[in-house]
Amino acid sequence: MRFDRVRHGLRVLFRNPLAAVGTILVVTQVLIALVAPMLLPHGPNDMDYTSVLSGPSFRHPFGTDELGRDILSRLVAGAQLSLSVGVASVVLAALVGVPLGLVAGYAGGILDEVFMRILDSIIALPPLVLALTIAAVLGTGLVNTTIAIALVSAPAFARLVRGQVLSLKHNDYVMAAYSMGAPVRVILFRHILPNAINPVIVQASLAIGFSVITESSLSFIGLGAQPPQSTWGSMVQVGFQYLELQPSFALAPATAIFLAVLGFIMLGEGLRQILDPMARSRG
Repeated sequence: MRFDRVRHGLRVLFRNPLAAVGTILVVTQVLIALVAPMLLPHGPNDMDYTSVLSGPSFRHPFGTDELGRDILSRLVAGAQLSLSVGVASVVLAALVGVPLGLVAGYAGGILDEVFMRILDSIIALPPLVLALTIAAVLGTGLVNTTIAIALVSAPAFARLVRGQVLSLKHNDYVMAAYSMGAPVRVILFRHILPNAINPVIVQASLAIGFSVITESSLSFIGLGAQPPQSTWGSMVQVGFQYLELQPSFALAPATAIFLAVLGFIMLGEGLRQILDPMARSRG
């Protein structure tokens, strides 16, 4: 039964060309981040002052940077950090936003009203500006960047879950659990959350793409990764200064950012197709 469900999910996923491409992009970048560091001959911080800002070659397929470091090695190291920040920030955002949305949607009344007004005021602000402000207050570094992105992303999860709870809390199985005296935590996490989790999974995939862009933007202006750490945003920031001398220095990480965000957006669409009951009925 479980194998049939997985097979059906893969069939629905790969029936959509965009979703299939997105899945391939995401899986490929994750595998590169995990496996490539063990295969590359150069470390991300190995410097060769005899080969500074050199063009692509057999020894350095993407060339070298201003300190003679291999761009391909730093690109792979950047994949590890950028994707890690993207995933960690979304997990943290979900851990904060999902419980808040559950409680506010189930409680209703004045608590829900106050909660929604706070959410509306946060969501009304441009997310990148808000993340930049929080990161500036917390200070530089990838940990603070992760926290800043998570705080910006959490309201979307909370609002989404709240809407799901409002549509589910009056269903018969929830009312039956309530009438039998089930504790609120049991009703929320055993009866409501499992039936509201599908949109959260889709939102998580889309949010990772946003997190990658935000981390790259914060690193570009110096609020994210600090030298000698290598993320895609910091590589674009330094490579932009040498765009005429060594174009691949900036173009390689910029392309990686584009493909990662594109992949997660397409993957989110594929997950929506799998988890949407209407999509399953058409399959």
